[in-house]
Amino acid sequence: MIYALWSRQAVAELILNRYGIKLAVRTMGLYLERWGFTPQKPMKKAYEQSPAAVKKWLDEDYPVIAACAKAEGAEIHWGDETGVRRDDVRGRSYATQGQTPVIRVNNKRHGLSVISTVTNKGQMRWQAFDGALSADILIDFLRRLVKDAGRKIYLILDNRHVHHSKPVKAWLAEHKHEIEVFYLPSYSPELSPNEMANADLKQVGTKLAPARSKLQLVNATRQHLLSV
Repeated sequence: MIYALWSRQAVAELILNRYGIKLAVRTMGLYLERWGFTPQKPMKKAYEQSPAAVKKWLDEDYPVIAACAKAEGAEIHWGDETGVRRDDVRGRSYATQGQTPVIRVNNKRHGLSVISTVTNKGQMRWQAFDGALSADILIDFLRRLVKDAGRKIYLILDNRHVHHSKPVKAWLAEHKHEIEVFYLPSYSPELSPNEMANADLKQVGTKLAPARSKLQLVNATRQHLLSV
């Protein structure tokens, strides 16, 4: 398992220690490019994640879910929640050296939450709401999801507490003929393709001009999700 970043300088130091060859950082970058390496943002994984549980889920659990869904004519959905804020600005801007660019943002930190599902074919269903996800909001979303599906749904979720709440489990038990829920291994959000949809939403949102009001944030979020 890797705990440090393999920067150009780190690789150059490794080569120096192993082979006694000293390379400049710029030269090291050229070599890495020729060898097929590119600079990438590392994926984050929790220390608490169990590699054995992840392997079992990929090799055993998910194939069973996929086979059962095919047998029942069901559609697999991957569900997740995320949040966006109107004062969240992560993009970069060119400017004259020594003159840091300034982006004006509203000091009021309004946010918006989104719950969504993505199918294996790339179809997306979503719902925006205020505040944290509650059992009532989740049940309302599930009710709308099964209403528009036209067939049974196999929904894969993470292990957030609200997903296991008594009201949600009671509702699912009453609608087992319409929807069944399965859970990812603990601390393994990267297994869900919905993570990419969430990252895309945040990336696009933060490149836009900061919303000056909650309504602008809602409209910008809805516009992007509708385009997806």
